[in-house]
Amino acid sequence: MKQFLLIFILSVLTFSVFAQDIPERPNPPRLVNDLANVLSDQEKQQLESELVQFNDQTSTQITIVTVPSLNGYEISDFAFRIGEKWGVGQKGKNNGIVIVFKPKTGNEKGLVFVAVGYGLEGVIPDAVANRNVVDYEMIPRFKQNDIYGGLSAGAHVLMSLASGEFTAADYQKKSAGKESGGGEAFFIIVMIIIVLVSLFKGGRGGHYNSGGSLPFWLAMGLLSGNRGGGSFGGFSGGGGSGGFGGFGGGSFGGGGAGGSW
Repeated sequence: MKQFLLIFILSVLTFSVFAQDIPERPNPPRLVNDLANVLSDQEKQQLESELVQFNDQTSTQITIVTVPSLNGYEISDFAFRIGEKWGVGQKGKNNGIVIVFKPKTGNEKGLVFVAVGYGLEGVIPDAVANRNVVDYEMIPRFKQNDIYGGLSAGAHVLMSLASGEFTAADYQKKSAGKESGGGEAFFIIVMIIIVLVSLFKGGRGGHYNSGGSLPFWLAMGLLSGNRGGGSFGGFSGGGGSGGFGGFGGGSFGGGGAGGSW
């Protein structure tokens, strides 16, 4: 009997200690929780404003949590526990996303994980969250110590996917096109040659040739169009949105992806 009581007490104490390792739900409620102090006040305010606006427009909740330590947890488990404990997303819809970021310190790698609620696993598959959002949008910026840029870029793609602005397949095609820069470089070289030939022909005639300058303006228009298509998401701060009203009781089932640097 004594052994049973001892085991029971130790189990309760162990559960209590582990439960305390997961941060408490913020009060007042916030979507950006910078517990590692890696963001400036302005950066936190900008991210909070965008995520609150997105929540108000779509009811989908994306929370960003930075932590100095994972307290012995795997980052995926840590993110899912936050999602469950805080109730990120709407009850019944389970449309919450938790982004957990742990900075690189000393000999420890930096870590990031995106946990996706049940209701969003169809529109944000694990492969897209891992290969594209984490590996392509976030980690390259984190390697440059641009923590805000990585979190913001990742959040914007997730917002666009969750809202149906584009599909996972569309995003993969877009990302593949951006990664294979050889085609764009060839196009630029060809356009430069056309411009030089046109200017050369116009100069030999001894007078201004408006027809000869047409490829130049065409080239400039096409090049500026290429530069303008490098990012996703139309959500920005401001917009008159009020403060965040609180989490809605969503659940998580294990969907998501992460990485390290």
